[in-house]
Amino acid sequence: MDHVLLCVLDFLILSFLCCGNSQVATESVLTVSPSWLNPGASVTLSCEVEYGSTGWRFYWYKVVPDLSQNDYKYDPLPGSINGTGENSFIIHGQKQTAGFACRAGRGNPEYLTDYSEPKFIWSADPHPAASLSVSPDREQHFTSESVTLNCGGNSTEWRVKEYGENSDGLISFSDEYEIISGRQLSDCSNSWEMTGSSCTIKSRWGHKAVFWCESGSGEFSNAVNISINDEDLLLVSPVHPVTEGASVTLSCRLRGENKLSDVIFYHNDKLIQNDGRGELKISAVSQSDEGFYKCEHSGEVSTQSWMGVKAPSGPGSSSSPVIGSVIGFIVLILLLLLLYYFIKSKCGDSQQPVGQDQALPLQ
Repeated sequence: MDHVLLCVLDFLILSFLCCGNSQVATESVLTVSPSWLNPGASVTLSCEVEYGSTGWRFYWYKVVPDLSQNDYKYDPLPGSINGTGENSFIIHGQKQTAGFACRAGRGNPEYLTDYSEPKFIWSADPHPAASLSVSPDREQHFTSESVTLNCGGNSTEWRVKEYGENSDGLISFSDEYEIISGRQLSDCSNSWEMTGSSCTIKSRWGHKAVFWCESGSGEFSNAVNISINDEDLLLVSPVHPVTEGASVTLSCRLRGENKLSDVIFYHNDKLIQNDGRGELKISAVSQSDEGFYKCEHSGEVSTQSWMGVKAPSGPGSSSSPVIGSVIGFIVLILLLLLLYYFIKSKCGDSQQPVGQDQALPLQ
């Protein structure tokens, strides 16, 4: 009996020495902060290895949609090809929706973990080559209503991805789903109906998710929040950010009815309108109008939705600084010309020509 125990102990020791170069830890887990991009904010990636992250080097990747394989490709991020000793990595200047992954390695020869599941940072700003629109153009929808998401841009191939909450009876789990921290990443075609570049959602159950498009050429579109409500009251608010200076109207809908009166509106849980009207109109949106909104009717309160506000963009706003510079330059030239003629006139007055009636000095 003692001999058998010694053999088992020897086997375990040898297994640890031969395979103890950390093959036990094979899973990397990536977290991303923040989930939604803020203008000018940096993005922090953090990578953890199962059973501990001490002694590992970390490798960081940008995931690129690969529709031909229904998967992603992994491109090393600049500055991380040789790995980093720290298990965090900061990205500056990210403006568009993007996906990331990590893996870790240690030992000689180096043993590498599997790639982590991809994690995403979302932007409400459309990519020049990929954009997502929603019809009806609002964030909240009733169950059994159809919602269509359309992908557009420089591609003929598209897929719509969603990252949403699990809901009993909503989705049949299969091997195609990637379960991530109580939420799941999936294709529109797995749960809904994908036709060409459009995804149509029609659910009998409540559901909340972030949706975005991925193109065959590897781009990500802007992302949107979509909420399918099984309650009888919802807030009608824009699904895309509103431009500063533009007007916007928020309203409340009761299932089966289009317009309501005597609606109370809240902004960040603060009462802002209670005067019997059925709509909340903002004539010129400013940054202070950004935030969460909800409505109340006959004692029932809707789910709140976020209304984003973005700075003006496009030819008009971008040309304003140029126009200002040109005007300033012209004013400067005019001032210089006036100064020149003023100095010239003064100099002319001080130099009197010799006239015929003037006496010449005696020799």
